[in-house]
Amino acid sequence: MKNQHEEKLIFQRMIESVCRHIESIDTMDEKIDTLNYIRSMLHAVSPMKHHPVDFVAWEKSENIEGNEYNPNRVAPPEMALLITSIEQDGYTMPVVGSPEKDTIRIVDGFHRRKAEFKSRKIFQSTYGRLPVTYIREDRRKISERMVSTIRHNRARGSHDIDLMSSIVRELVDAGKSAAWISKHIGMDMDEILRLKQLTGIAALFSKREFSVRDMEKK
Repeated sequence: MKNQHEEKLIFQRMIESVCRHIESIDTMDEKIDTLNYIRSMLHAVSPMKHHPVDFVAWEKSENIEGNEYNPNRVAPPEMALLITSIEQDGYTMPVVGSPEKDTIRIVDGFHRRKAEFKSRKIFQSTYGRLPVTYIREDRRKISERMVSTIRHNRARGSHDIDLMSSIVRELVDAGKSAAWISKHIGMDMDEILRLKQLTGIAALFSKREFSVRDMEKK
């Protein structure tokens, strides 16, 4: 049987061979795609694969699209600072995406995508790519992606009340209870009630009462 030292040497030679192969690839796109493939294979056997950030791929920016429900807004000064931060420090956080048939739909990181779109310097530094990690497969339904976006946003940004209202409206239309909404996007009942009062969304809940018992159902 091979001892631990021998196995380590075998792996070392294998890795060195792979690195030489990658260095010999002529085109940048093929080189990046090869690295993405290798990372995905390592991710498949990783004990940390249940965490999306275990695998970050550099995907073509042209294949990444925003969503229509993100209620987070960044003011122009903060947007300019984000661009400067990425230009100076590079990307330190990946975009969170959900793969669809012909595109990657952003769950979190829309403004990181926007920064790359606005800054030629960023675009050139990433060869037209964006770092993307993928949301878990069981979180890819539209209602799950909506609440995931809000959870990512709530601690660090401001929310547009009209878009928040639209999200709650869509979640209710999808059959989600007030208790589910409260639990999954971190809104307490007072917040939901205020949203009802401010937006006229009350009619959506006309068939049910908000109560402590409603909260306890989930």
